[in-house]
Amino acid sequence: MLLCDVGNTSYHFLDDKNDYKESVKTFNPHAIKEKVYYICVNPHAKKVLETLDNWIDLSRHVDMRNYYDTMGIDRIFACESISNGVIVDAGSAITVDVVESGVFVGGFIYPGVKAMAETYKNISSALNYSFNYELDLEKLPKNTKDAISYGYLKILHNEVISHSKDILLTGGDADKLLKLFPHAKIDKTLIFKGMKKVIAKKL
Repeated sequence: MLLCDVGNTSYHFLDDKNDYKESVKTFNPHAIKEKVYYICVNPHAKKVLETLDNWIDLSRHVDMRNYYDTMGIDRIFACESISNGVIVDAGSAITVDVVESGVFVGGFIYPGVKAMAETYKNISSALNYSFNYELDLEKLPKNTKDAISYGYLKILHNEVISHSKDILLTGGDADKLLKLFPHAKIDKTLIFKGMKKVIAKKL
């Protein structure tokens, strides 16, 4: 079985053994002749893939009544992968989604690490610091680096743990957030697991 998560910059594939990526700019999807099950957030790539009979769009096989209309398909398939828990996807934005008894409860979108760092820097060069993920969130900071870290991380931390569920981290900055949520688990294959579940149920 060949799965593919198509993003804005890459085709992320998973076969029976390995996962690998191809650049959106250079990869030719016509080159693959076997059946590919995919999801896609890239409008241009989606138009191309819709013309290929061997590329199967899994977004058509999800019960969208469980989600909201503008919710990203990558978030939806991550939610499809679990029965209970909080999914924190730390990418360009940080998305937090809560699933209970196999049903999406709701979620929110938070600025990603890079985006928030740029925001602070744009306010003042004096705020140009990287975040301290090992900050003690039980104490108010007494220096600038910890002050901006506290302002960014405290709200995220408190909201995530308030749901009293297992926390699953995914996305490019998952390793950084593991310091904030030491009991969480990192799983960067959640979307693929959700795809496999949908295939097992619907196809």
